[in-house]
Amino acid sequence: MTDARDTVLGRIRAALALAPTPATVVPRRYRTGRVLPDGERLALFTDRLLDYKAEVRPCTADRTAQVVADVLRDHGARRIGVPAGLDPRWLDAYDGDVSPDAADIPAPRLDALDAVVTASAAGCAETGTIFLDGSPDQGRRALSLVPDLHLCVVDLSSVEAGVPEVLARLVPERPTTLISGPSATSDIELERVEGVHGPRTLVVVIRKDV
Repeated sequence: MTDARDTVLGRIRAALALAPTPATVVPRRYRTGRVLPDGERLALFTDRLLDYKAEVRPCTADRTAQVVADVLRDHGARRIGVPAGLDPRWLDAYDGDVSPDAADIPAPRLDALDAVVTASAAGCAETGTIFLDGSPDQGRRALSLVPDLHLCVVDLSSVEAGVPEVLARLVPERPTTLISGPSATSDIELERVEGVHGPRTLVVVIRKDV
């Protein structure tokens, strides 16, 4: 039986090998270059972030330090970690303990922090996603992964309408991290548990005039 089967399949393969394969034209009508006004991008980005259960704090650039301090105070964060290249002016109104990150700081020390404050590379309004690329003001992945609270500052000017537009502005050689809300997972009964793989709380400070 096996020999007969192999013989039949062999003949089919041989016959198909002689049949010409028609060329397939792949449509390249990708959506690119979508532009939304600032107000629409802010509203859409905020809506998606809230849907992910993130906290959103819009502000103007001159209010950055105060809003950052307010968020950290509201969450009781007295010990925070920051990337080495974070703008120090963002912490002018914060009176807690600030620990600049370094590559040799182990995860247990990061876990002892109450929060981390970082900048961002870009954002996607359509998906509510924040992009980090490891720049000096964003730091290594462990810094934004281990502490329980991540406060991320996003400039509205860096928020694009959709994914194609965001990818066009990113540097492909850099290590890119995509963040869509706080860390969460669900079991087979759809019981949501937050903080399993990363920060339990994500607060996004959107600077509207930058």
